[in-house]
Amino acid sequence: MTADEKAEVDRLVSGRGAGPYRWVVLGVGALGAGAFAALRMGLPSLGPAIRDTYGLSLAQIGFAFTALAVGTMVTLLLWGMLTDRIGERPVMAAGLFGAALALVGAGAATGFASFLLALFAAGAMGASATGASGRAIMGWFGWRERGFALGIRQMALPLGGGLGSLTLPALAAGVGGLRLAFFALAGLMVGAALLCLAFMREAPERPQVLPPAASPTPPMRDRRLWRLGAGSALLVFAQSAMLGFLVLFLHDQHGVPAETAALALAAVLLVGAAGRVRAGRVSDRQARRIAPMRRRALASGSLLVALAALTGAPDAVVVPLAIAAGIATMTWNGLAFTAAAEISGRARAGTAMSMQNTIVAVGGAVSPAAFGALVEAAGWAPAYLALAAGPLLAFVVLAPLVGDEDERVARRAARLRRSASLQSNEPVPTT
Repeated sequence: MTADEKAEVDRLVSGRGAGPYRWVVLGVGALGAGAFAALRMGLPSLGPAIRDTYGLSLAQIGFAFTALAVGTMVTLLLWGMLTDRIGERPVMAAGLFGAALALVGAGAATGFASFLLALFAAGAMGASATGASGRAIMGWFGWRERGFALGIRQMALPLGGGLGSLTLPALAAGVGGLRLAFFALAGLMVGAALLCLAFMREAPERPQVLPPAASPTPPMRDRRLWRLGAGSALLVFAQSAMLGFLVLFLHDQHGVPAETAALALAAVLLVGAAGRVRAGRVSDRQARRIAPMRRRALASGSLLVALAALTGAPDAVVVPLAIAAGIATMTWNGLAFTAAAEISGRARAGTAMSMQNTIVAVGGAVSPAAFGALVEAAGWAPAYLALAAGPLLAFVVLAPLVGDEDERVARRAARLRRSASLQSNEPVPTT
């Protein structure tokens, strides 16, 4: 193979062979995922408006959040499998349009039961954007850019949630009330769906220069994916609890004004979102996802142990430490998402990513209630110490995947070296 042909192989494997249009696909995929995150992560900001509209207790408001979460969890895997069969464009567009219709129903609901049903449907339909957007990015970006690209996609989630939290309460407080807030969310979903129809495309077939890799194990039977999911669930325990209770901890335990505590949470979301992109870029340089993920797990656990030991320290110590611990719990998601796709391969990436997100969603749903109960029973310090066990256990659980990833990287490097003796029109894998 000539030097020019070797350069072409490098260009294709890196993802640059797909051309600049891959950034359009990334933007559309991130927008679709962010639009759904505005609903998922922004809905709690509408808690007071929902309570006042339907005359609810705190427990009943929790049912509204649960209806959305359950709708999302029960369809994530189904959407991922469908994406692997028919592609990202129809799945994302249909799901987001369906979510928009459900949100119109939520805004127009006259009773709490119909409101819950509409939220369940919105979660069930909007979940389509999760695996489909990830699979699209997986296909358009090669492994040397994939961590960075999926980090941007993961960054869109807290940004979308932050946008929803900032704007939805103001809309609900206006003349249109709660109905206007849900109609605005529906409009956001429609806009994202239209962009999917207009710009989302299947990744081009890459000229094949390397011999094909062995067919991967189906995701549901792949023990590596279950191990990755278990480690991710342990990490999301800490993430969900920190996001859910940071404001209450600073306000109740240290007397920080609610507005200032909310700014601390915003800092965690924004810096954590940027941290996801940086983590992806670092993982691309290292050609590894699991090792950086484990380092972040160890950092999260260590900071939570420190927070547990210093919960009674002065505000000048506790507030920065709590913010740092919260940020540390935010940065691993893109690495786990990328690792799931690379373990399964392009053909099954939608299923693998959706399976990963289902496990994470279950962990995220359980964590806040368990952490809150522990705070009430034992106090903040023991609760944070228990929370630190999640990331530290994840560090251990994920350890066997390091060797597996090293082997996959070595096989890929060997196949690239062997390609030097092949003709330039032979197969190049997309993963």
